[in-house]
Amino acid sequence: MKKKEDILKNGPIPAHVGIIMDGNGRWAEKKGLPRKEGHQAGAEVIEPLLDSAMKIGVKAVSLYAFSVENWSRPVSEIRGLWSLLEYFFSEKLELIKSKKIRIIHSGSLSKLPPKTKNVILKSIEETKNNKGIILNFCINYGGRQEIVRSVNEWIKVRKPNEMITEKKIGQYLYTRGLPELDLMIRTSGECRISNFLLWQCAYAEFVFTDTLWPDFDEDSFYKAIGEFQKRERRFGGI
Repeated sequence: MKKKEDILKNGPIPAHVGIIMDGNGRWAEKKGLPRKEGHQAGAEVIEPLLDSAMKIGVKAVSLYAFSVENWSRPVSEIRGLWSLLEYFFSEKLELIKSKKIRIIHSGSLSKLPPKTKNVILKSIEETKNNKGIILNFCINYGGRQEIVRSVNEWIKVRKPNEMITEKKIGQYLYTRGLPELDLMIRTSGECRISNFLLWQCAYAEFVFTDTLWPDFDEDSFYKAIGEFQKRERRFGGI
């Protein structure tokens, strides 16, 4: 069992952790349950995960909750995910506020059901002054789409003959203001990033674990942090 004290003394702590929360459906299937039960179990992992991250000083956590590609899933499953998100933001908001967690959102809100959109915006507004860990919910999000959007936003204010730069793209990303992404974790044994934080993960470390998301506990999280601490990060240098 990994302990907070061991993690803190073993090496650097990632400032920003991105997590692809994969495996809810397979977790449910293994237990002979409907897929929605897997999503429910997965939602219950978020709060203890944030507690674990706060214990060791992580500054921001980005969670891949719904991708632009997820619209191809069955309508009943998508509706269930919206209901689950509404439940999370509504029922957990007071607890989140008490822990000084700040909620932000990455992705387009345009296609979301009005109730889901409103509850997300309320959570963002009511936590905007919190100074604790930042919880970045990536909902209706795609990495390629984010980069295209950033360039288009820059074009709107572009001066004559002005050239695009990395810095300018960064100023229009959803994640502007967040620390650089240090660590990307994907659960469930899949080894791909599925259009998640493509720009931000340029020099991130990757940890892929076979653990299904509903089983991803504090020990699983600290094991991933421990793996990160073993890496030698040279950022293109020697």
